[in-house]
Amino acid sequence: MIKKDRLFNFCIHTVLILLTIFTLLPLSLMVISSFTDETAILQNGYSFLPRQWSTQAYRYLRDQSDYIFNAVRISVLVTVIGTFCSLMITCMLAYPLSRRDFPLRRPLSFFVFFTLLFNGGLVPTYLIYTQVFHIKDTFFGLIVPSLLMNGFTVILVRTFFMTNIPESIIESARIDGAGEFKIFFKIVMPLSLPILATVSLMSGLNYWNDWYNGFIYITNTRLFSLQNILNRMLQDVQFLQSNSSMGGSLAQEIAKIPTTTVRMAIAAVGALPILVAYPFFQKYFVKGIVIGAVKG
Repeated sequence: MIKKDRLFNFCIHTVLILLTIFTLLPLSLMVISSFTDETAILQNGYSFLPRQWSTQAYRYLRDQSDYIFNAVRISVLVTVIGTFCSLMITCMLAYPLSRRDFPLRRPLSFFVFFTLLFNGGLVPTYLIYTQVFHIKDTFFGLIVPSLLMNGFTVILVRTFFMTNIPESIIESARIDGAGEFKIFFKIVMPLSLPILATVSLMSGLNYWNDWYNGFIYITNTRLFSLQNILNRMLQDVQFLQSNSSMGGSLAQEIAKIPTTTVRMAIAAVGALPILVAYPFFQKYFVKGIVIGAVKG
């Protein structure tokens, strides 16, 4: 029996090590490519052992430091503010849905579930946000649309509240004179750290990696995030390649920019904060997913 357990553990560890290696390979290639000479990539393609190393991409980012730092600031602000707002709205909607004595529990649960199946579409959504709420070219254009709240996270948090917050504690607090807001902030939220960390990490990843809202609602370059800069660079390179016959000194100067390695460098810089923050949330993330997904 002991030999079988050791063999099983060995197989599981081997599979996990291989999966870890396969996960790290693309990230490693991205970082190595950012330190590769642009000409070497164009001639020989991407390689884990480039023929010529170069820091030209990072020197270019240093020269564009004001533009890049502003994009980093926008990304950080959007992630922090958007994650906080998303977490609060999700929890404040999930809490009444978890209460069995809430009279509107069923119709609200149906509306939340309905949003998982259908949406209004791009054109109606764009018209509402731009002509009714006027968020185009504003900071709110990066926060409010589509990522502010997700039906899946609401159901996940509601299930956690139902299965892990005893009703006896809520009843005892109500007997002691606590109101609903005090029960929510003083009792329910402190007992829900695993699911709060899970939702925060999911929302934070969505906001940090989001480029679509900026692509649709933002044209002011001062409001571009890192992902919008990366997307815009990709579009500009494709435009220049499709119009390669254009001449002049401007085209020659643009051709000198290490576009391929710069994209890799920006991607590496954008991934660094997530790689640093994820280990601190990992244990809560796994625990929250497992507990919140169990139906009570």
